[in-house]
Amino acid sequence: MPLHVPPAPAPALRSVLTALASPTAVREARTPSLLRAQGPVTPELPLPVHVLDGTATRLTGWRFLIRCGDRSVAAAETMLTPDGWAFSHFFEGPYIASTERALRQAEVMQQPYQPRLLSIPGLYMLALWLHGDCAADAATGLLAATDLLVPLAPAPPGIAAHRPHRAAELLPVLAHRVTPAPLLGSPA
Repeated sequence: MPLHVPPAPAPALRSVLTALASPTAVREARTPSLLRAQGPVTPELPLPVHVLDGTATRLTGWRFLIRCGDRSVAAAETMLTPDGWAFSHFFEGPYIASTERALRQAEVMQQPYQPRLLSIPGLYMLALWLHGDCAADAATGLLAATDLLVPLAPAPPGIAAHRPHRAAELLPVLAHRVTPAPLLGSPA
């Protein structure tokens, strides 16, 4: 398997396990799939979540897919606080299935990768970030030009979901789309 999933920080995993064991946290999550889950649920596939801020990235959390039986029913996200890693929230929606699909696509690639998630808030976009340095610290946000970015569905208009792009090719397109256009009549 060419994917080298980095281990999540132990406190991040513990916070998710604690939330899953809390009927109140699960009930208040408003995730019908998690509420209807029959049988044990387990957090799997921890992925570091980085946010693209200009040309730099920063680690903002860890996302775990929550499995029940043979399928993911929800996801749990943690965040870094001044006191360490803490549970943030449960959620469901199209990004869960899209993440699984992108991970399956990446598993059949010839080159090994370290999977991460990259959020591009200015475009309301999430991508699977396939980092070429499998031994890198997952908390570091160095996006290499040769890393692959796989936009997850739903992707912004004009960007194909599940199509791998070299970071060096996709980042300029994203930067152009995030940059606001000058107002009519204003000096350029």
